[in-house]
Amino acid sequence: MARLPRLVVPHQPHHIIQSGIDGLTVFRDPEDHQAFLRWLREAARHFGVAVHAYVLMPDHLHLLATPQDEAGLGKMMQWIGRKYVPYFNARYGRSGTLWKSRYKATVIESDRYFLLCSRYIESKPVMDGLVAAPQDYAWSSFVHHAGGRPDPVITDHALFWALGNTPFDREAAYRHLMEQLPGQDDVRMLNEATRKGWALGSSSFKALLNKQLGRRVDPAPRGRPRGDPGSSPPPAAPKYAE
Repeated sequence: MARLPRLVVPHQPHHIIQSGIDGLTVFRDPEDHQAFLRWLREAARHFGVAVHAYVLMPDHLHLLATPQDEAGLGKMMQWIGRKYVPYFNARYGRSGTLWKSRYKATVIESDRYFLLCSRYIESKPVMDGLVAAPQDYAWSSFVHHAGGRPDPVITDHALFWALGNTPFDREAAYRHLMEQLPGQDDVRMLNEATRKGWALGSSSFKALLNKQLGRRVDPAPRGRPRGDPGSSPPPAAPKYAE
């Protein structure tokens, strides 16, 4: 069966994952991280994508971003790849592709999952055992949200602003949220939706997207159609959120 086009919904946040090929360490020192973030900032502005959170792990990266149109997200990721891959290959004397495959992405329902996704992204270095606390990792957007220093890559989302009436209140509220790591079930749900490219949200959110886009945004039930002679009821679709 032909692969559906990647699901991109303008003005909705998306969780993006891109991994190095065969577990390759794609960010090796501060210069690599700085180069990638410089190009991320430039591409995001040029292609109309608001980046709300990020983390650059040694062998992969996560973004939380909202595109203004259907094409912007793909153009941004492609443009960064055209800059970073030649830079990396020249610097380390290698050739060929750097990424495992095309990037993975899913659209998420803001009210339910935006802050969870942001917390997950910025907690990733702690969850993977690289540091003891989010503020100890230099290559994520946590310090920006926690009030340490502004990050020019980041465009704050309305849901972050809603955490408090002043910057101090918002930053304190976010630090409080970050005191607890996301649960394993939430992490599994978020990663499964992202890697499979299905929308993450309530039934009503998915139904609205189905109507708006005229295409499936979550897995179709498996098995024979209902009413088919001799068939048993098909299993329910995976419950990302209800």
